[in-house]
Amino acid sequence: QVQLAESGGGLVQAGGSLRLSCAASGRTFSSLYMGWFRQAPGKEREFVAGIRASAANTYYTDSVKGRFTISRDNAKNTVYLQMNSLKPEDTAVYYCAAARVRSVSFPRNSNGYDYWGQGTQVTVSS
Repeated sequence: QVQLAESGGGLVQAGGSLRLSCAASGRTFSSLYMGWFRQAPGKEREFVAGIRASAANTYYTDSVKGRFTISRDNAKNTVYLQMNSLKPEDTAVYYCAAARVRSVSFPRNSNGYDYWGQGTQVTVSS
């Protein structure tokens, strides 16, 4: 079992930055794929960014490329999401998720993840 706890959300003006953190406990963190998802009111949960267990590869949805950076520190059992140049449309609850490695394909669908955090609210004002 893996427990995930996000932190770092808040209210920021458009153009500002936030860094989300997700601390993991339980199963060996370094063996898991990690992802960040978000869900805005009235919308489906969407993939934002992901990182392989070794951190050799990262993945982003098109709308955040060049603005968001995902990273992980396996020694600290923590994954981060650095969010720069934030826009009002980035407003959502952000979730950290962990996936057991089942294939070489990196999961971008929420169904591919086994463990979820409770979420942290990010609000970007215009």
